[in-house]
Amino acid sequence: MKAIWNNTVIAESNDTVVVENNHYFPADSIKKEFFKESETHTTCPWKGQASYYSLEVDGETNPDAAWYYPEVSELAKGIKGRIAFWKGVEVTK
Repeated sequence: MKAIWNNTVIAESNDTVVVENNHYFPADSIKKEFFKESETHTTCPWKGQASYYSLEVDGETNPDAAWYYPEVSELAKGIKGRIAFWKGVEVTK
């Protein structure tokens, strides 16, 4: 699977986990040069508190377009150490 934004592959892996129709990529599969830590946090009742990354590619910014759970609940342990995308990021084979 590939995560693509602004015509650039920002993550690629054959080992994604699908939860609620989102592909969670291993943290070591992202191209870190495109990711900037965000101050945004949200809470999922069954997964825990999410943290976000903004994407920066070719001078364009996509705020809070990737998320991950630094600490996951027991129910969500399958996505520990993984990152998912939204906000126009295309996830494709």
